[in-house]
Amino acid sequence: MVGNAYPYSYDNWVSDINLAGSRGVDAFALNVGNEVWESDRMDDAYAAALTTVDNSTDTPSFGMFLSLDMTSLSCADDNDAITLAKLVQRYAGHPAQLRNNGRVVLSTFEGDECGFGSAGWEKVVDGLNVWFLPVFFGEIASWSQWGVVDGAFNWNSGWPSGDQNVTWDSDAWWISQMPSGKSYVAAASPWFFTHYGPDTYNKNWIYRGDDWLLAMRWELIVAHRDQIDMVEIISWNDFGESHYVGPIEGAQPMSEAWTNGFDHQGWLDMMSYYIQAFKTGIYPTVGQDQIFMWARLAPANATASADNVGQPDNWQWTKDYAWAVAFLKSPANVTLTCGTSTATFSLQGGASKIKLPLVDSCSITANVMRAGALVSAFSPEGLAFNSSQPETYNFNAIVTVSPGF
Repeated sequence: MVGNAYPYSYDNWVSDINLAGSRGVDAFALNVGNEVWESDRMDDAYAAALTTVDNSTDTPSFGMFLSLDMTSLSCADDNDAITLAKLVQRYAGHPAQLRNNGRVVLSTFEGDECGFGSAGWEKVVDGLNVWFLPVFFGEIASWSQWGVVDGAFNWNSGWPSGDQNVTWDSDAWWISQMPSGKSYVAAASPWFFTHYGPDTYNKNWIYRGDDWLLAMRWELIVAHRDQIDMVEIISWNDFGESHYVGPIEGAQPMSEAWTNGFDHQGWLDMMSYYIQAFKTGIYPTVGQDQIFMWARLAPANATASADNVGQPDNWQWTKDYAWAVAFLKSPANVTLTCGTSTATFSLQGGASKIKLPLVDSCSITANVMRAGALVSAFSPEGLAFNSSQPETYNFNAIVTVSPGF
């Protein structure tokens, strides 16, 4: 979200690129709106990607591509189409521009209703040699722009559509409705909570993140990798919707109340395992024991004492559990504990999904035992459930990860 990068320097971009690249991410999709300063931030982003140049190929190993935010950018007439075409051209020849078979990767957020007068998206992409993968939210079978659209990015596939686990159904439907030869882009996302009142963005709801959403989604993606051309992770820094996996830095869109102190970088670490499996078709061997744990910190059905926004829609879709994925180099027993709630799991080597119900005010811990000996005792700071009445509603999660051992 370039809009959240207002205070970014070139060094911030270098740091983010190095972190993302070390976890297997290949590029950033730069969501860009209509603020005039955003071009300066994108200039820095593209320049920072040049720090990853591979000496053997003389090309950056990390890429950038534009995602035109059509909730912000205008598409009223032919002049708007020309403006967007010039923006794409600004970076099309840059060494860090992500390409697919020589074609400039270009996406959007929304835009299926954009007519640009009568010019259409053809006016934007004509002559630019782009691989155009927009996020259109209209009924896919009725898209009128397939002549210039090279593939579909199914944004909402990252979360379940209701009170159930995430499935492949949405992806299968989109793939079945796409014209032959078009590319499919799948979404992966760990969470969703937004809490804005009518006086700001008027967004106050959750999507269901229970039952190890991120791990389950990646398992589906790996299982169907032969049907997917690209995976986009939603998101690096969209703090307002709580699905960020990068560090909490830059600017926030009035979301500090539910993001500050709620680190998510453990999800980024965990994804490196699944990213490698998606790229190779084989889950990597686990070389060290490591526990990833996350949880909300207050009961879902609690009534906040001083919150003027109100209980978020769909709050009933989440249950009070600590969720964990245990990466083990060999079989072991893992015990999760929080107050009077405790559970021990006999696990094989590899990645295993485990959970613990939360009922008391308590700190959440994990112990790993192997051959009757304690291998690791993990007591993450900040991962503490409070069963009493909260002051405000916060359905965001804190994500923790143990040191490898």
